[in-house]
Amino acid sequence: MTSNDSPDTSGEPTGKDGDLPTVLLEQIEYHVREFARPRLVGLTDQEYYFDPTPGGTAWTIHPRVGDGETPPTSIQGGSGDVVIDFEFPEPDPAPLTTIAWRLGHIIVGVLGARSHAHFGGPAADYMSWDYPDTAQEALAQFDAAYERWIAGVRTWSEEDLQVAVGEAEGPWAEYSRATLVAHINRELIHHLAEIALLRDLWAHRG
Repeated sequence: MTSNDSPDTSGEPTGKDGDLPTVLLEQIEYHVREFARPRLVGLTDQEYYFDPTPGGTAWTIHPRVGDGETPPTSIQGGSGDVVIDFEFPEPDPAPLTTIAWRLGHIIVGVLGARSHAHFGGPAADYMSWDYPDTAQEALAQFDAAYERWIAGVRTWSEEDLQVAVGEAEGPWAEYSRATLVAHINRELIHHLAEIALLRDLWAHRG
């Protein structure tokens, strides 16, 4: 999960100077490398689609509903045979989501759309994405999306991080790139922790 020019491969964070690029990068690279990504190793398709709700009502990804059938949500995103569940506005309380849904959210909304907007990566949005229908495909997409985002962030200097993110971030256009990177770090940390918890629930089911 780390490139050859990563500042550290020993397992411990190395930044001591406190410069902003180092602090932001090491926060997420250390966490993903040492904790979050290892917790995804061996993810099975059964876990990927695991729905612990009593009525099987969690949002997930699933085959596209055929003509004459009612989809589980009013918005079904995706360009292929597999779609992801959405509602707008989101229900209150928000529904539980499967590992498949959460990885889709990370790959497309957290990483893919931002890499496209800020680093010229491939276009990524919920309605046109080709969602993976297996755990291994999803992990491959996650790894590629994560590396693309991190590679882009590595190109931003201390001065670059103070530049406003611009119109790609909508109402947050005037916020700094540093604020965006910190936000993406938080998104990754908390969603990957949710996935780890769902794996624990799967391991202790029944």
